[in-house]
Amino acid sequence: MSITHIEHIGIAVENMKEAIAYYEKVLGLACYKIEEVADQKVRTAFFQVGQTKVELLETTDPEGPIGKFIAKRGPGIHHLAFAVEDVAESLKSAEEQGVQLIDARPRKGAEGLNIGFLHPKSTFGVLTEFCGKR
Repeated sequence: MSITHIEHIGIAVENMKEAIAYYEKVLGLACYKIEEVADQKVRTAFFQVGQTKVELLETTDPEGPIGKFIAKRGPGIHHLAFAVEDVAESLKSAEEQGVQLIDARPRKGAEGLNIGFLHPKSTFGVLTEFCGKR
């Protein structure tokens, strides 16, 4: 496994418009992309901060993963994503070391990246995502 940097921090929000306004007006960041990932029932907004991004996540369906997360825990940090060279290989390596996977194989995520999640039961309570072009 080869982690190159923190790709993004995912933050679940109840109201994308209000959250974007906070990040732009208060923090002075620029939202450079808003995208819907239909199969994950989520709308995303991205902000670049150095080499790392902040990804806001707003549910498009209360029964989707973000809708359920907010209903159970409220808005806030949802996941930490690491950039890796090969998502499939990174998932395989984590599994070989006893980590429980949410995704056995990579799937398409926002910004055209391949993604795969590790279960927070195996990662000290932090939902962890691998992201990469492969």
